[in-house]
Amino acid sequence: MSSKPIKIAIAGVGNCASALLQGIELYKSEEMAKEPIGLMHYDLGGYKPGDIEVVAAFDIDARKVGKPLREAIFARPNCTKIFYSDLPDYPVTVQMGPVMDGYSEHMKEYPEDKSFVLADQEPVDVAKVLKESGAEILVNYLPVGSENAARAYAKACLEAGVGFINAMPVFIASDPTWARRFEEKGLPIIGDDVKSQVGATITHRVLTKLFEDRGVKITKTYQLNFGGNTDFLNMLNRSRLKSKKKSKTQAVQSEMKEGLVDENIHIGPSDYVPWLNDNKICFIRMEGLGFGRVPIELELRLSVEDSPNSGGVIIDAIRCMKLALDRGVKGPLYAISAYTMKSPPIQYTDSEARKMVEEFIRGESRSEAKTA
Repeated sequence: MSSKPIKIAIAGVGNCASALLQGIELYKSEEMAKEPIGLMHYDLGGYKPGDIEVVAAFDIDARKVGKPLREAIFARPNCTKIFYSDLPDYPVTVQMGPVMDGYSEHMKEYPEDKSFVLADQEPVDVAKVLKESGAEILVNYLPVGSENAARAYAKACLEAGVGFINAMPVFIASDPTWARRFEEKGLPIIGDDVKSQVGATITHRVLTKLFEDRGVKITKTYQLNFGGNTDFLNMLNRSRLKSKKKSKTQAVQSEMKEGLVDENIHIGPSDYVPWLNDNKICFIRMEGLGFGRVPIELELRLSVEDSPNSGGVIIDAIRCMKLALDRGVKGPLYAISAYTMKSPPIQYTDSEARKMVEEFIRGESRSEAKTA
């Protein structure tokens, strides 16, 4: 491992946080070091997964706030697959974060083991905790629709001098005003809305690019997703979905030479099926016109464990941000944002973004030229 750990804080100790921490510990083993199945990079610029150290964590659920981190990541309503249980006793207690719009009232209508239970505590001063913990990076895993709460964490990062990875669909890294604020503070930012390792969005994007590159005109498409974790339960409140639908739709539309009118494209969450737990099912349908304007249709079903799928991407985003901090790079990190996020500041094709990330890791990237 590197002599210097990567000190991170986590906002939202849910399934994604659980999968990430399990993965960090799993990939420390000698067996996984020899054959690191599931990683895009084992060694990324000199940093390995085991170099990541959690020094602070925030949540708003009564079963997590005030609890040791090791206990909290396995507490209800978390339901992701436990693929590595031998976790250390982290010297971190989960602290109460700002609630704001991070909690949807419809959660009260569902069983407690499936929904959020709001803790009756005053939120801590997030910026103060970040400073005292020595965190360098904060990963934002708040629920969809937590627009104000997400921005509160971003503001705390600016106050504390901490880099910000926005893994949820609130437009912060891709908002020029927020991007400028991080640049002015000499801090890097990655976002917005994590694009899983092999998930619905990247699969849909690749297929869209294939149709376009092979001369097929796409006329209609949909992407339907459903699952049984709190993310899907939270999204039953359709008023929280505006940014999510926009983020997923523009991620696919960006691969088209000419976008579709709204009535011919539907991308977004579909429903909540409790017994699926963290398993996410995706159905994609694409219709187009090929040679001779002859119709072509494609249908695909994808089944993934949602949170590990996210962890396989965030583990690289964290290490790329650490490289940016080491090098004094400030503002949006365009390459890794385009490769790991649905709504980055600048959209690139996934193959272009991958090439740019490799150049960034080697220190050759011209797109990340702004230094503090």
